[in-house]
Amino acid sequence: MNDKKSYVYQSIAQSVLDHEIDTLFGLMGDANLFMVDHYVRSGGGTFVPAAFEGSSVLMALAYSHVSGKVGVATVTHGPGLTNCVTALTEGARGHIPMVLLAGDTPVMNPQNLQSIDQREVVKVTGAGFEQLRAPQTTAEDIANAFYRARVERRPIVLNMPADFMWQEVAHRKVVYPVFATPAMVPEGDGLDQAVGMIASSRRPVVLAGGGAIGAREQLIRLADRLQAPLATTLKAKGLFNDHPYNMDIFGTLSTPAAYDLIAKADCVIAFGASLHTFTTDRGALTKGKRIVQINDDPAAIGRNLHPDAALVADAALTADNFVYWLDEAEIAPSGFTAELDAATLTAHPAGEADRAGAGYVNYVHALDRLEEVLPKERILTTDGGRFMTEVWCRISAPEPRRFLVTANFGSIGLGLQEAIGAGIAAPGSPVVHFTGDGGFMMGGVNEFNTAVRLGLDLIVIVCNDSAYGAEHIQFVDRDMDPGLSQFEWPSFADVAAALGGQGIRVQSAEELDTAIEAIAARDRPLLIELRLDPNDVPRMRI
Repeated sequence: MNDKKSYVYQSIAQSVLDHEIDTLFGLMGDANLFMVDHYVRSGGGTFVPAAFEGSSVLMALAYSHVSGKVGVATVTHGPGLTNCVTALTEGARGHIPMVLLAGDTPVMNPQNLQSIDQREVVKVTGAGFEQLRAPQTTAEDIANAFYRARVERRPIVLNMPADFMWQEVAHRKVVYPVFATPAMVPEGDGLDQAVGMIASSRRPVVLAGGGAIGAREQLIRLADRLQAPLATTLKAKGLFNDHPYNMDIFGTLSTPAAYDLIAKADCVIAFGASLHTFTTDRGALTKGKRIVQINDDPAAIGRNLHPDAALVADAALTADNFVYWLDEAEIAPSGFTAELDAATLTAHPAGEADRAGAGYVNYVHALDRLEEVLPKERILTTDGGRFMTEVWCRISAPEPRRFLVTANFGSIGLGLQEAIGAGIAAPGSPVVHFTGDGGFMMGGVNEFNTAVRLGLDLIVIVCNDSAYGAEHIQFVDRDMDPGLSQFEWPSFADVAAALGGQGIRVQSAEELDTAIEAIAARDRPLLIELRLDPNDVPRMRI
């Protein structure tokens, strides 16, 4: 299309294709329908229509997380954008690069019913805002939105006035390269301090956060050199699977044995982790320890905890550099791993099948059984809610890019949408999604049928305690009637069947066996409804 006359809506679609984006999530409206049509019919792209605008943003966020590409979604103006506020906030706080092509009402019609200051709406979410300045700058403005999404690591909303769409422009391909050279390994006092603290430690722990998931082999090499155990934050869950001294999640989600191990440690070497309150158990797990923090984002260092030594640097390069200097100085290994019972590091207390009352299944036992039978090479997604911490602890993920946590904003009702986006990003991969009853009613019901329409291999486990759990706990703790937090929902298994999937209700250990058989025989999206006693759900470990 170089120098060939086209309309703005065609130039927008072609610009997205120029960035090698072959999948677009969204909901069509006045300001974007012609662009979407051209993207599909003339450009050969795939459009995934959501039932709700915010869902399309969540799908694009998950697509970005799993694929490593920039996720792209599109919505129309006014309520089309305001319906995305929670999803954009989730993406901004999760530092996920995506672009939202948001239509805007015509510039020449300020009295339009759906007119709103879209820049101000976007600003409150923490996402970035990019304006389509004129028809002639279409390609440049879209290229800038993609560039910003990558370098700023957050959603960027491109505002597209509807009255631009049928204006003629000469399209040309514009793609701005992102310079992804790893940050230099620093020299000088900072490096000397860090190496000195590591070399003098007798019980070091190597911790990886979401910013270090590309450095697995280098971090293992460092830990083995130090004879130090390995741990991850929640967002890096699965990074050190199969390593003999992997303790899994560091912090409030640790096993009892891992928590005791961390308490004994004298040095934590944290790569790509922000060290927030859940990781440090509000400072209890870092008290009395030397903290060495490595992050390629200067703003992440000291944001939640001020370390004893810090390096703004690439995780992989720095880990290798530490090994080099330890070898040069002939520092002996710590011997810490020799003190550990590796078998206990990831062992959470088992559930008891016979503990549940009549009409209910024991939640922890159900999770332990599901961990045994769910597809191993799965993508694991979770919603928010009081059930989630036990899922994070007991249900494994193959590696961090195949594990999605929709808790960056503390919301419920976001997970099933991300499960769909993850499934689109990895065709053929089974997606396992855990959600609560409130979260499913809030954001799952309207998109479960989307998964059916798309033919996804999706297993949804609804943890149904017929209550909003966090509120139920507070009422009970104060000896108050929790009735206002409880609900009589419809059968979610029946709802799943009505929406075109398969649904199974589990109210006993025997019925759990039936559901397990259905997992192996599934041929469409499957929903398993676990009926739980609201007074017998483990408390959140955060």
